[in-house]
Amino acid sequence: MAARVVVSFLIILLTGCKEGRKEKKEPHDNSAAVKDIAVSFDGKLLTGWEVTNFGPQGPVYVSDGEIILGMGEGCTGITWKGNFPSLDYEVSLDAKRIAGNDFFCGMTFLAGKEPCTLIVGGWGGTTVGLSSIDGLDASDNSTRTLMQFDKNRWYHIRLDVTGKEIRAWIDSLMVVDFTIGNKRLSVRPEVELSRPFGIASWNTTAALRNIKVTSIEK
Repeated sequence: MAARVVVSFLIILLTGCKEGRKEKKEPHDNSAAVKDIAVSFDGKLLTGWEVTNFGPQGPVYVSDGEIILGMGEGCTGITWKGNFPSLDYEVSLDAKRIAGNDFFCGMTFLAGKEPCTLIVGGWGGTTVGLSSIDGLDASDNSTRTLMQFDKNRWYHIRLDVTGKEIRAWIDSLMVVDFTIGNKRLSVRPEVELSRPFGIASWNTTAALRNIKVTSIEK
């Protein structure tokens, strides 16, 4: 009789332990359920994107897994038409300049309620920075960096946006480390149509690939 009581107690104890482990596991699974955000390019079609109607833009098409932004008289680009996050996300992509001498990646994005643009290779081909901060372009504010960019070379670009800061890297080099604070963010009129998220070139033929947006886990 005593042996049966002991066995029954052990069965109840083990069952309770298993159920306890399940209860602890569920919150962990839910918190890590989704990292990727549905903004991407599959290398074949511009699904979810539209060619931005800037007016005098160049041709936009997909070729060999790349999005080609043809040279126009001003901006040529694509704009994401679905939902887009405003905070705690990361954008990564590869971009290259094929022809021309101005920015080959003007990435317009949201930082909270305000839009901003990461410029790569602007103002004669070498300026990197954010446009605009307190009304000042990337060429005139504290985020300005000068870099040389080779034509027909891929550059890996990464942008992180949180409630406090905006950071960006080109390949392994950090090029923007900006604390938002009380600064006012905005975009130039030329890229208004890129909101909430879009990528454009200026008087330049560019190529894009491997576009991906992911959430930043806190």
